[in-house]
Amino acid sequence: MENLASGLAIGLGAIGPGIGVGLVVLGALQGMARNPEAAGEIRTNMILGIAFAEAIAIYALVIALLLLFV
Repeated sequence: MENLASGLAIGLGAIGPGIGVGLVVLGALQGMARNPEAAGEIRTNMILGIAFAEAIAIYALVIALLLLFV
């Protein structure tokens, strides 16, 4: 039972951030294409958004490991 819960935690915890990162990059690339002068600021905000989305995946990994080993 713990293996199933751990697999679901890491599986579902990776889908959300994957979609989120894709949407963040999509919006940033569209913004850079429409306004090339603001590319530096858009890129900075994009990297920050990606970091926050990836933090969710790390939390899911920690929860999955806790389910397996505790």
